[in-house]
Amino acid sequence: MSWHHPDNKLPFKLFYEFSSYIKELPHHSVLSGERDGWWMDGWMDARHFDSVAVKMTTARYRPTWELAVDPLVSCKLCLGEFPLEQMTTITQCQCVFCTLCLKQYVELLIKDGLETAISCPDSACPKRGHLQENEIECMVATEMMQRYKKLQFEREVLLDPCRTWCPSSTCQAVCQLKEADSPALPQLVQCAVCALEFCSACKANWHPGQACQENNLPITSFLPGENSSFYKNEEDDAPIKRCPKCKVYIERDEGCAQMMCKNCKHAFCWYCLESLDDDFLLIHYDKGPCRNKLGHSRASVIWHRTQVVGIFAGFGLLLLVASPFLLLATPIVLCCKCKCSKGDDDPLPT
Repeated sequence: MSWHHPDNKLPFKLFYEFSSYIKELPHHSVLSGERDGWWMDGWMDARHFDSVAVKMTTARYRPTWELAVDPLVSCKLCLGEFPLEQMTTITQCQCVFCTLCLKQYVELLIKDGLETAISCPDSACPKRGHLQENEIECMVATEMMQRYKKLQFEREVLLDPCRTWCPSSTCQAVCQLKEADSPALPQLVQCAVCALEFCSACKANWHPGQACQENNLPITSFLPGENSSFYKNEEDDAPIKRCPKCKVYIERDEGCAQMMCKNCKHAFCWYCLESLDDDFLLIHYDKGPCRNKLGHSRASVIWHRTQVVGIFAGFGLLLLVASPFLLLATPIVLCCKCKCSKGDDDPLPT
C-alpha cells in the first residue's frame, strides 16, 4: 500500500479513518483512489490489518509511506500457515494446499499405484476436484511423471473392452479384440508381437470347445519360456498368481495370505484363491487345506476377531438403545404424512 502527497506530511486523521474502513473490506481487497490530494494504491488482507506496519522510505523528491502486509494461508493437510507463494491451488476445485504437502501426496499415490485420477486431498471438497496432468507434471520429477503416464495407460487398456494385454510375461503387448455382440464371450486373440494365441476371457492358451471354468492349464502354458514348476498354479506358494476375479497378475513376496487386488478390490486367499470378501472373522484359516496359513500369530487373529465382534456389538447396542425412540417416532411421522396427503387431496376454494 503506497501513500503519496505533495506536502510531504502524512494526515493521521485520514490514516485512522482509512484504517476503520479497511477492516470492513473483504479479504485481499484491492484499494486505489484519491482523497484530499492523497493517492493510495495497492492491496491488503483485512484479516491481518492489526499487524500492519507503517514504513517510511526516503525519496529524492517526495517521501513514500508503505503498509507492509504478509498474508498467510492455512494448509488443510499439515494445518500450517504459509505465504501465498508457497501455496498451490487446484484448478478444478480451487482448494488451496501448501506445495510441499500436495507434492508428497501426489508422489505417494503414484508410487503405490493406487489412483490414476488423483483427486483433491480434501475429503470434504464440495466439487470433488481432480488434479490435471499439467499440475502433476509441475510438482513431480520426470521419472515419477513417466510412471504416472504408464499407470494411466495400463488403466485405460484394462477398462477398454476392445483391448487386452498379452498374458506372456516376456511380451506384455496390447492386443486388439474383434468386435463381438458380447465382449464377455471368450474369443481367440493372437498377439501381433509374439504370435501367442490365448483366450480373451481367462487369458490361458486358446481352448476351443472347452469352457474357461473347465480349463485347468498351468500358468506355464501361457508364459512362453518359463518351464520351471516355480510358476505353476498347482503350487500353493507360487510367487506370481492372477486375481481370480479380474485376472491381473499379482506378485507376493511375503506377508499375510489374505490378499486384496489393487485393481478390483477383491479379497481372496493366496493359497487356494477362495473369496474372502465376506469372511470378516477369517474363519477360512481355521479349517481345510489353508489351516494356520494366514501368516499371523494366533493372538493377533483373536485380537482381530475381538475388534470385529466389538464393532458389530456396538452397532447392535446402539440400535437397541435407539429402538424405543424409533417406535415412538414412527406413529408421529405416519400421522404427519397422512395429514399432508389429506391436505393435498382437499379441493381448492373457489
